[in-house]
Amino acid sequence: MSGRRSRRALWGLAALAAFCLQAAPATAASWFEQNFWLSGPRYSGRLPACDSSLALAEIQSRFASKERMFWNSSLQLVAFDRIRETANRPWASDTIPRRFCSGRVQVSDGVWRPVHYFIGEDLAEIGLSWGVEWCVVGLDRNWANSPVCRMAQP
Repeated sequence: MSGRRSRRALWGLAALAAFCLQAAPATAASWFEQNFWLSGPRYSGRLPACDSSLALAEIQSRFASKERMFWNSSLQLVAFDRIRETANRPWASDTIPRRFCSGRVQVSDGVWRPVHYFIGEDLAEIGLSWGVEWCVVGLDRNWANSPVCRMAQP
């Protein structure tokens, strides 16, 4: 009997909490919040070039790590070629600055494949620096950028 009572009490508390949360009126941000706390990001727009050795090394490292950890594969990126910028900040000025790049990459299996990637401001771990997101056509095994790496392009 005590189990039934405790369940009823729990349901009653949940219903009371839901009613109280629903009854509280929503208010707009105050003048103080609008002017000091909701100022928004201040992007510099300074990003490495598409052929930056740091960006390409980050892609190589993370690709090898992903292949090893998730796909039990020893594939690695050996060489980059025909790297070019396809777009720089293609969207509204207050969005995260991104530089979109494309080229081709030689994989350790000897095959040259298209690669698409973007370098974005504040996309590194905890937003401390720029970060890179990439997709190698034919090796997007989890379809994160499907179809055919389209989501890694502008």
